[in-house]
Amino acid sequence: MFALKRLPRFCLLRAIHQQQQSSTAKFSKYATTGAKGTGQEEETRVGGSGSIAEALRHGQRALGQPTCYTHPHLIKANELVPGVELREFQLRRTSLMQGLKAYAESFGDEFNGRASKSHMLVIGAAAKKYMSGKIPYVFRQSSDFYYLTGCLEPDAILMMTIDDASQVQSTLFMRPKDPHAELWDGPRTGPEYAVPLFGVQQSYPIDSFAQLAAKSVAHLKPHLWFDLKHSELPQLNDAMLQLCNSERARLLPAYSFVENMRLLKSPAEMQLMRRTCEIASLAFNEVMAETRPGQSEHQLYASIDFKCRMRNASYLAYPPVVAAGKNATVIHYVNNTQLLQPKELLLMDAGCEYGGYTSDITRTWPVSGEFTDAQRTLYDMMEQLQKETIELIMQPGGESLDQLFETTCFKLGKYLQEIGLVSKHLSDYKELASQGYKFCPHHVSHYLGMDVHDTPHVPRNTRLMPGMVFTVEPGIYIDEQRTDVPPEFRGIGIRIEDDILINEQGQVEVLTAKCLKERRALENLFKVKPQQQQD
Repeated sequence: MFALKRLPRFCLLRAIHQQQQSSTAKFSKYATTGAKGTGQEEETRVGGSGSIAEALRHGQRALGQPTCYTHPHLIKANELVPGVELREFQLRRTSLMQGLKAYAESFGDEFNGRASKSHMLVIGAAAKKYMSGKIPYVFRQSSDFYYLTGCLEPDAILMMTIDDASQVQSTLFMRPKDPHAELWDGPRTGPEYAVPLFGVQQSYPIDSFAQLAAKSVAHLKPHLWFDLKHSELPQLNDAMLQLCNSERARLLPAYSFVENMRLLKSPAEMQLMRRTCEIASLAFNEVMAETRPGQSEHQLYASIDFKCRMRNASYLAYPPVVAAGKNATVIHYVNNTQLLQPKELLLMDAGCEYGGYTSDITRTWPVSGEFTDAQRTLYDMMEQLQKETIELIMQPGGESLDQLFETTCFKLGKYLQEIGLVSKHLSDYKELASQGYKFCPHHVSHYLGMDVHDTPHVPRNTRLMPGMVFTVEPGIYIDEQRTDVPPEFRGIGIRIEDDILINEQGQVEVLTAKCLKERRALENLFKVKPQQQQD
């Protein structure tokens, strides 16, 4: 990764985390403190906020997304989107640009073959996608664009600059108002209201991007940061390539900087993670209690989706795995078409999205309400293994996700040896870890946040620290065709997955603790009539 070769990742993460914390107290209501403590501000037209409120109250204006005025049941005063205030988005933009500048200056007088101290970063929104003809998929905003703007509209562009005096400026390019288009697809915010709504300095129609970006580049002579491979807007890609060619400048990738910011959750993000995990946990408990032989995997898919949405989740975070019996030995089984048979286990891997943040849970339970002897043996082993893995977090052998994985594989190999599925003659650490990996051929953790597999370019050997959220999900998958294990264990797949937060105090929180997983608790679910849980 070009953008992280110079500084050790742990130092960079700590610097970003401390910068975000120290800046929080410096906010005015709609402004964020600028670089180097000079008091420069990323200004917002505060008066515009009142004009938005008045326009909405009197039905004179419709914006392209919910606000605290139109949806007070979802968005509180001063919040731009559920759970996150406008000022936090302003801080993110300022912190990102300061980080880019500081990184470039760490190379000395020249960076990327140029002496310029100015930088321009451009990031596009997601494009609207279609199933066929004019039938659209449900729109989901680009996570990086949403993280920096809070804007939920497609076909928009954020341009940020920082000059040699460390002044940060943000400009949004939006679709213009269009009564005909809005008749069919709903309101647009338009450039006129983007400044007060999103807290940027300027906003223009998206068609003016190429001209105004070229003008800014001619004035600042900045380093250009743009992730061409991640952009979905052809118009934007063409404009940036033209800029690159005309200025004979290289397009520098910025995704690693954004991902390192997203890796460390703010207090507001932590609360959103707690809520999305609580929603999914309670939904899981109800689905598990209502499971009976003769139902279909598809019905349970529909049930978990319904129960999450009824608790205000937007939708499921990913296509769920609902795998009965031997289907659970297929790690990413998503067909979800088979009927549930008595004495089978049901493995469900599902999560929801709430306020732009995702949960990710896996539970395995008996369709008939009681484990067989072989199922009980494996489940008790995996439950104990997962418990020990969580206890190991931030301890020797668990100071990174890779360390957790290696230690878990070794322990799984040992436990399999104890129950007779691995040779008793093995004693070497690597050999036992290798045996564990054969039964659990996937990593046991990944980062979690706005995306299910969040910040994918952050290595899993990064040291764990406060603000990180990740999964712990050991599993065991024994194909029915295997001949090296006793017949009663064949065709069984078990995975137990929880979502973990290292909070501001450095404590390990199991965000999905409300989701039942203890074997006796699962069996007891079937002994009482399912009841609606209290949120």
